[in-house]
Amino acid sequence: MQGTRVAARYAKSFIDLTMEQGVLEQAYADMQTIVHLSETNHDFITFLKSPIINTDKKQAVLKEIFAGKLNKVTDAYIQLITNKKREIYLAEIAIEFVNQYKEKKKILTAVVTTASGIDDVIRKKVMEIVKGVSNSDVEIQEKIDKNIIGGFIIRVGDKQVDASIARKINNLKHTFKENAFIKGF
Repeated sequence: MQGTRVAARYAKSFIDLTMEQGVLEQAYADMQTIVHLSETNHDFITFLKSPIINTDKKQAVLKEIFAGKLNKVTDAYIQLITNKKREIYLAEIAIEFVNQYKEKKKILTAVVTTASGIDDVIRKKVMEIVKGVSNSDVEIQEKIDKNIIGGFIIRVGDKQVDASIARKINNLKHTFKENAFIKGF
């Protein structure tokens, strides 16, 4: 809980700073880079949270990792966070920054889960449906889950449509368990 509050505050202040400096879009791309790195590299998170590694060493390593990849404002902000010994929250701050950016820009994320992926026609149809309901820009995030067998699950915010084959099979199982069958046929 504490980390989330810290991340939200730091992300908000960073959004305000980048808007003031006119580099919001570059900072958004930078934060997406950090989110991607933290999701794909567990060692990066372990490094950030390590109490054994001192602040100077962390700053030097972070400078090396992001050399030439981040804009000046983002780089300075990461150094500031590290100076304040808040680098353990860097991944959370980046996630929160991306969330707050999307909220500010009114961008909805539609998570589409299928058994085998979606093609361009379906992607376009999903975007049209979500845009029609929400009147916002839409970003589609695809997930593949073989366990749903077929069909799809679309989640936007706290709303979800589950049209998966696995869900239909579970509903049938539940229906059969509740029905009293007549024996003898």
